[in-house]
Amino acid sequence: MNLPQDIVIKPIVTEKSMDAIADRKYTFKVKKTAGKIEIAKAVESLFGVTVEKVNTVNVKGKLRRQGLNRGYTASWKKAIVTLTPDSKGIEFFESMV
Repeated sequence: MNLPQDIVIKPIVTEKSMDAIADRKYTFKVKKTAGKIEIAKAVESLFGVTVEKVNTVNVKGKLRRQGLNRGYTASWKKAIVTLTPDSKGIEFFESMV
């Protein structure tokens, strides 16, 4: 069994993700094998909020070069978590806005 700390790796802080906070959507980098239900339960237990829905995106690694050497960055999974209207916000993101 995975712990919630193992599923939610880190928050994603970009301009687009900060604009989505107004719509009660929060973005996280999550474990690649985690499902939507696992992600929802992990966010609820870590931050004490109520999750309405979870959207996930598999992000492919980008091609990187250095001279003649070529390789790819690691692929990862992104989760966009929408909270219910009556739920409180996540303090980490709220302090940044």
